[in-house]
Amino acid sequence: MKRALMTALASAALVVSGGSTTSGGSTTASASDAPPRTTHGPCQYTQTPSEPAARRVPLPPDPRHTPSHGTVGMAVRTSQGPLPLRLDRAKAPCTVQSFVHLARHQFYDRTVCHRLTAYPTLKVLQCGDPTGTGEGGPGYEYKDELPVDLPPAPSDPTGARRLYGRGLLAMANAGPNTNGSQFFVVYGDSALRPNYTVFGTVGAAGLKTLDKIAAGGIEPTTPDPAPVDGTPVLRTELLSVRLSCRP
Repeated sequence: MKRALMTALASAALVVSGGSTTSGGSTTASASDAPPRTTHGPCQYTQTPSEPAARRVPLPPDPRHTPSHGTVGMAVRTSQGPLPLRLDRAKAPCTVQSFVHLARHQFYDRTVCHRLTAYPTLKVLQCGDPTGTGEGGPGYEYKDELPVDLPPAPSDPTGARRLYGRGLLAMANAGPNTNGSQFFVVYGDSALRPNYTVFGTVGAAGLKTLDKIAAGGIEPTTPDPAPVDGTPVLRTELLSVRLSCRP
């Protein structure tokens, strides 16, 4: 599986692009010509044979009446401090169903948040890939549940971008209806087209953790000694992601 992460600074886009290659660089074919499995509920989680799971996990449950009310607390322990999350079923029932499913299967445990951005209009930490490369996912994808209530971004006079405010939790994707396991948390107000499902928020303790990670900066490279997009200097590992009774 290859889900390399790219950012277009000019449009402040957050995009995950995918393809499948072998170690030699050739395209990987599926074991058979059978169509990918798809669940029969409203979420229609669909296998991605060309992009197998970074960690083996079944398709999520897809009940006909997907829970669409209330919130779900997640206790996330990281190597840099707590990152409590509050998932909102009303905003994104299929996304919350998938996230909880992956957490229950310990898909996120011992995974590294591989990307930190510090553009003026894009300030996020991205996590959710067990390979730590930005190329891994759960072996399935599902539909978008795009936000309709985000205010216009003050920095965008065209009105095309929306304000993904500090503390929001959203999904990264590879285009329409390609949500998987990678997600991002916003540590500073960001301007994005409303193409990314918002499915929760970060608690106060988590914002402190994010500020610490952001203050640590981004790993410099030879071609870019002062990067604004790349690997966090402070290695941030999700030690465990569990359901919590606390807000």
